[in-house]
Amino acid sequence: MDGLLVDSEPHWRAAERNVFGQVGLNLTDEECKRTTGLPIPAVVDYWYVRHPWPERPGQTKGEIADAITAGAHDLIGRFAEPMPGAIAVLEFFGQQGIPAAIASASPMSLIELVVRRLNIGAYLTLWHSATLEARNKPAPDVYIGTARKLGVATADCLAFEDSGTGLLSAHSAGMHTVAVPADFEYDDPKFDLATFKIPSLTAFDQTFFDSLTH
Repeated sequence: MDGLLVDSEPHWRAAERNVFGQVGLNLTDEECKRTTGLPIPAVVDYWYVRHPWPERPGQTKGEIADAITAGAHDLIGRFAEPMPGAIAVLEFFGQQGIPAAIASASPMSLIELVVRRLNIGAYLTLWHSATLEARNKPAPDVYIGTARKLGVATADCLAFEDSGTGLLSAHSAGMHTVAVPADFEYDDPKFDLATFKIPSLTAFDQTFFDSLTH
């Protein structure tokens, strides 16, 4: 969802820079991009290992993660827009009669916020959060759980992912995958795992779909 359907990654990075700055960790936007696709608790752990801060009241790792999530919720709810091609892809699958679902590392509250913000509920059969599974991405749990809820085999699913972490999750679940990396990491070898790779959802059309099914 984040960075794939909704242009939320800049808002997540803004929230991270703001909250981490309060504990003396002043990150650049480029540094924040290192953890793209990781669940927020994992992002906090990543930076705590490299630049530990005193865990005073209000500044424990758990509280930092909660503050980042709250800040991102606020920004996304007010400012986020769909990624190029996102609505068209959802419309396409709807016209084909193919069920579509969100399988996100984000909490359910944020998934529902994005669904409302983009007004895409009618295109989706369901949405599912990895926070409701035993393990978050890059473990395959959320994709396996989503396929189970859809009543389909993972081998019959096509997963779209913009991050290496999410791609590994979908691949490990046994799904066919389409990687849609951001420009800054498009050539990163971690995306070689994908069945297909495209620069934007705008590149997904009838011709591309036909190539998948023949």
